[in-house]
Amino acid sequence: MRFLVDRHTVTLLIAVFTGVASAAAVIMFRATLDFMKTHLLTYGQRLLGIGETIDSRLLLPLIPAIGAALLIPISKRFPGEVNGYTFPKFLAKVNVKGGPISVKTVLLRIIAPSITIGSGGSAGVEGPAAVIGGGIGSIVGHWLGFSDKRVKLFIAAGAAGAIAAIFNAPIAGVMFALEIILLGTYEITSFGALVISAAIATAVSQSYFGSEPVFRVPTHIYTGLSETPIFLLFGVFVGFLAVLFIIIFYKIKDLFDSISIHPYLKLIAGGGVVGLFAIFFPQIMGNGYESITDVLAGRYGIFLCLALVFFKIFATSVTLGSGSAGGVFAPSLFIGAMAGWAFGGVVQHIFHGFASEPEFYAMLGIGAFLSAATHAPLTGMFLMLEMTEGYSAIIPVMLTAVTGVFIAKMLLKDSIDTFSLSRQGIDLVMGKEIHVLESLKVKDVMTKDFIAVKHSQPIKSVYELIVGGQGLCFPVVTENCRLIGIITVDDIKMVFSDEYIQQTVTVGELATEDIPVVTGYDTLRRAFECFTIADLEELPVVNPLNKGEIIGMLKRGAVISAYNRELMK
Repeated sequence: MRFLVDRHTVTLLIAVFTGVASAAAVIMFRATLDFMKTHLLTYGQRLLGIGETIDSRLLLPLIPAIGAALLIPISKRFPGEVNGYTFPKFLAKVNVKGGPISVKTVLLRIIAPSITIGSGGSAGVEGPAAVIGGGIGSIVGHWLGFSDKRVKLFIAAGAAGAIAAIFNAPIAGVMFALEIILLGTYEITSFGALVISAAIATAVSQSYFGSEPVFRVPTHIYTGLSETPIFLLFGVFVGFLAVLFIIIFYKIKDLFDSISIHPYLKLIAGGGVVGLFAIFFPQIMGNGYESITDVLAGRYGIFLCLALVFFKIFATSVTLGSGSAGGVFAPSLFIGAMAGWAFGGVVQHIFHGFASEPEFYAMLGIGAFLSAATHAPLTGMFLMLEMTEGYSAIIPVMLTAVTGVFIAKMLLKDSIDTFSLSRQGIDLVMGKEIHVLESLKVKDVMTKDFIAVKHSQPIKSVYELIVGGQGLCFPVVTENCRLIGIITVDDIKMVFSDEYIQQTVTVGELATEDIPVVTGYDTLRRAFECFTIADLEELPVVNPLNKGEIIGMLKRGAVISAYNRELMK
């Protein structure tokens, strides 16, 4: 019997493989991180005699500085591949460049963040994990020869699997892929592939690490929906705080970029500065999961939590801004938890007996702050629910997360992932369209059937061409056929009724000379930019070796038609 396998079945089978492979990569990633943490941070503190008192922690800056120094050989061998917060580059590569991700990138995302976080740098593993999973999807998709659109789906499936595996949160993995990787656009087949990859990855991860949630949270009882105004107020607070985080994060990155010293010295200096902060607040080192567990259990006070919010913001900004490797998810969870406890502590003090306990707000802060910083409310909400198993908080976290995202977007249109891309002129929402325009050349769309008019001819000759239906725009050339400009119906419409002017005024006197030109090898994106700048309906196409020789005309309508055809494909 012959079995036929359709494209949807193939997609789901690849999703299964991607889920297994992503989970295996996450297991390898966590093992590498544990190894680095044991040999750099734990053994390092023991070797330096670092203990619980401030006096014993004076040598603590040496450990993250050494960790940063260990990145130097990798940075030198793979320039531009290791340093800083690289997740925005990954998003741009997926949405603008078709998603080619190499095995080298996957391996570097395992090693470099493990060194940074394992030595106490303030960063997270989640962004690198998403790149690792997405890289696996990209490698499989390209190896099997699929189109860019299908490869992008496999990248999203791999990222969903990796996030699901590392957080033990399958629904959050799916939401992450939908909101952040696919930018909220998907088909039902895409959704199925993401769900299967995340579910399989979670199953594999649980078989290795167990099924316990990431954070053990005591049972919290909130007072009920009568507390809704306070939840909304907390959402507003979180939104403002998320915007502050984004601004400080990129201000510090710009500061490091502006310092005129060798990049490797910046790297080591950044590690040392984080270590200096950690002398007084060691909780800010690493991903901060232990401290999140402590605050959820009510072991911190209001002032400590407030201090940790701002020192974690600065530590994360310095770590990644100076060139160390890692992500911002874990720091966002930390900041949200501390901010939530501080807010809850103040509210309970003011409305004692009416407001929920601070630990409940710390739990809400985990989801709300991540939502606001990434502009991904579903990801933040489900991540908090699955990481804490705090399903009783579903309505409060919906209120706080959505309010936080609304405030953050109102104050700053970009999330922490898209801010740097916007500064480079990259719009991820338009990434698909830009990719289409970049893939087409002017020579594929231009027409070689055009009429050129001499600059010495009377305007009447152009008038007759227009009336005869020969066009509305014509290139203007010299007697030697050298291009000098164009003339359009708008240039001569004022003299349509004056026979004398039509006979006596020449084409060269009314032609527009200062116009952009394109060559056959320019992309349609460049052509479209020229159309926009010059506000013209047609552009001359010239010989790239001789800009005075016109070889065709490019119509705006032809560009739009070609774009629509490719988009439909």
